[in-house]
Amino acid sequence: MSNETTRTRPGSAPPSTDGRSTRWDDHRAARRHELVQAARKAVHKKGPGVSMDEIAAESGTSKSIIYRYFDDKVGLQVAIGNDVGVQMHHALTRAAEEAGTPKRALRAMVRVYLEMIEQSPHVYWFVTRTGVIVGTDGDGAPVKAPLDAFLESVTELVAQPFAQVAHVAPADAAAWAAGAVGFVRGAGEWWLGHRDRPGTPTREALTEQVSDWLWFGPVGVLSDHHDSTTATTTARENS
Repeated sequence: MSNETTRTRPGSAPPSTDGRSTRWDDHRAARRHELVQAARKAVHKKGPGVSMDEIAAESGTSKSIIYRYFDDKVGLQVAIGNDVGVQMHHALTRAAEEAGTPKRALRAMVRVYLEMIEQSPHVYWFVTRTGVIVGTDGDGAPVKAPLDAFLESVTELVAQPFAQVAHVAPADAAAWAAGAVGFVRGAGEWWLGHRDRPGTPTREALTEQVSDWLWFGPVGVLSDHHDSTTATTTARENS
C-alpha cells in the first residue's frame, strides 16, 4: 500500500483508537481502584503500621501483583491519600453547599471533617503520617503529598464563606482559611487521641466550640459589622 493511501487527508477522521488498548487501560484503572479500596480496608482493620503482606492478603492477591500497580508502599500510600482526599473534599463541598448560610457552612464543614476522621482513624493516620516523601515530576518539580494537595483545596473552599461576610481582600481570606484549616486539623487530631478520656468534649460539642472560635474570632475582628459595632461602642464610651 502506498504512502498516499495511508496518509490521513485534511478533513478526514483520525485513525480509530485500538479498542484492545482502551479496554486494557479501563481494566487496569478498575483493578487499581479495587486494590486501593482493599488496602484501605486492611489499614482500617490492622492500623497505620499494616504490612504489605497484610494488604496483599486483604486484597486476595500477592505483593508482586500490587507492585505492578504501585511502585512501593509509599506509592500505595499516595494512592490511598488521593482517594481519601477526593472523598473528603466532595463531602465538605456538599456540606457547604447545603448549609444555606456562611456560618452554617463553616460549622457543617467542621462537623463533616470530624465525622470522617472518626470513622477510620487508622486510615487517617496512615495517609497523614506514613511515607511523607513523594518525589518530583518529570520536570523536577516537587510532587505534593495527597494531604498537602487536599489541604490546599480545602483552604480555598473554607475561604469562600469567610470572604462573603468579612468583605476582606482575597489574600486576607486565604490567610484566615489556611489558619482555620490548620486549627481544625490540630483540634481534630488532638480529639482523636483523647476522645475516650474523661472530660474530653463529644464530637458535636467540639464542632460547636471550634466553629464558634473560628467564627467569632477572625470574623468578628475583620468584618465590617464588627468595625461598625466597635465604632458605635467606642463612641458611647467616650460620650
